[in-house]
Amino acid sequence: MKTIGSVAVIGGLAGCAGDQEDGGDGNETDTETGMNETEGNETDGGIEEGTEMANVRVAHLSPDAPNVDVYVDGEAVLEDVAFGDVSDYLELQPGSYEVQITEAGNQETVLYDDTLDVEAANYTVAAIGEASEENQPLSVEVYEDDLSDPGENARIRGIHAAPDAPAVDIVGADSGDALFEDLAFGESQTAEAPPGSYTFEVVPAGEEDAEPVAEFDATVEAGTVYSAFATGYVEPDDAPADEEFGVEIVEDSAGMGMNGESGMGNDSEMNGNETA
Repeated sequence: MKTIGSVAVIGGLAGCAGDQEDGGDGNETDTETGMNETEGNETDGGIEEGTEMANVRVAHLSPDAPNVDVYVDGEAVLEDVAFGDVSDYLELQPGSYEVQITEAGNQETVLYDDTLDVEAANYTVAAIGEASEENQPLSVEVYEDDLSDPGENARIRGIHAAPDAPAVDIVGADSGDALFEDLAFGESQTAEAPPGSYTFEVVPAGEEDAEPVAEFDATVEAGTVYSAFATGYVEPDDAPADEEFGVEIVEDSAGMGMNGESGMGNDSEMNGNETA
């Protein structure tokens, strides 16, 4: 057993199934070689583009779902994954896999059961929505990750996974310039920004004079790729779980999870401070 942050990985990667964003349908191949932690595919910028393997990480972004175990082709590959956990990138043969997500320690309580097709690319597989389905049904989404070198800029990909939040704009607190516009639940957008330190505000989409739901700080470096996950509840007191809204930033090109060092200044977890 190998531990990645607070996520236990058994023999390799956990994958999950869902509709892929900008991803292809995986070609079915022999999966006998199984799944192994990525080795030999890393450069100074993280995981090398053009690899013949799929590099996949798993994110638990469902605020009211219990800790979970993940099974691939009937074998447990992740154990006791908690809300906010993101695994390192792990290596997987391109092909089709049967994926099951269950309550941790209870394989009889199945939260998700489907097939995942992956090609030779980089993916984030995210459990979003709610087990209670009070605001959004529980689903598993697959996002293809662009880890190519952004050059003199930083690349930031935003994913909206806050079940009770409307579509949002994420704007510079000082400039008012939009990093992301009309980002709806389950969607992702990508933007580039010059290296530096920023304060961003999260506001309801299209409402220029609205009070921000939250604000967060970020320091980004040139040639580095990040993901910003909007998670938790805007109104946690009225939600099925007491998980406050926040924005978690992960340095994708380092293959690190939310609970590892993200390269975003001094903090690996940058929760938005509620201002509403």
